[in-house]
Amino acid sequence: MKLVTGATGHIGNVLARRLVEDGEKVRALALPGEDLSTSKDLDIEWVVGNVLDLPCLECAFEGVDTVYHLAGVISIMPGKNEMVQQVNLQGTRHVLQAAQKAGVRRLVYTSSIHALNRAPHGVVIDESVPFDPEHAISAYDRSKALASLEVLEAARQGLDAVIACPTGVIGPYDYRGSEMGHVIRDAMNPGAQLCIEGAYDFVDVRDVADGLVRAAEKGRRGESYILSGERITYRQILETVRQVTGSRLRLLHIPLWLARFAAHFAPTYYRLTHSRPRLTPYSLATVASNSVISSAKARRELGFAPRPLSESIADTVRWLFEQRKLAAPVLQRER
Repeated sequence: MKLVTGATGHIGNVLARRLVEDGEKVRALALPGEDLSTSKDLDIEWVVGNVLDLPCLECAFEGVDTVYHLAGVISIMPGKNEMVQQVNLQGTRHVLQAAQKAGVRRLVYTSSIHALNRAPHGVVIDESVPFDPEHAISAYDRSKALASLEVLEAARQGLDAVIACPTGVIGPYDYRGSEMGHVIRDAMNPGAQLCIEGAYDFVDVRDVADGLVRAAEKGRRGESYILSGERITYRQILETVRQVTGSRLRLLHIPLWLARFAAHFAPTYYRLTHSRPRLTPYSLATVASNSVISSAKARRELGFAPRPLSESIADTVRWLFEQRKLAAPVLQRER
């Protein structure tokens, strides 16, 4: 039996699909009242619970041999966030305790590339870069770094645990609408597109799911594996979407200095309007940061082999058209 926490999220639901397709028995943890309709076609045993409820976790872990821990709260807003800290750190502590008590064979923790120290430009980011809560630039980064250190300590104490660190995730089955999902969705619409300078490394969500399965099967206890894909500029993403849809791209370039100025006021606007954060100091710092990231260790030890991002973006566009229940245009063949 495989157990997935955070199975309603982007990576989680794709991982659950992958496990079911592999013929595995899958148990998934869902919060009370969560919408499970996106997985109604999957043979999954759903358990209602919360990673902050240790007794609930202990019951859910009974009879489980492998745990994929993905449940977490993502935030790109500045300042402290108690919910992020509670779910990402305390929730992981509970998962570790429940796994130890249940005697699970293997635990795979999905951390984040942002849990690592933000190495300066000119340095290739790989697994030699440490998890760094002290210099984290957001509550999210700090919580994931602290949780990762807890997993490493549990592994030193005997728990068979490994860590996977995906970069930016992109791809289909994005039912909740991730940050990059919204970028692609907006780029599909007619009209001019705002374009900010910057680039980052993105990886297909299906390849992340494959990497997690491979980490469970081949990863070494106490080791971390970066699951990166391909470095791409914001402009290239927009251009690829328009190439796929066959529409002309018109860009409105925003200088980085102006975007940074606006980003200082944006969090207040998002809080007052209760709208989804997009442009924040954190998001701009990310696209301006060093994003030369290596997955050599995962490729070598796990057989990780991410697909080209052009394929990922094309598949995401097709999936979004299907979700809109629109007739998709004649799509351009990828080169």
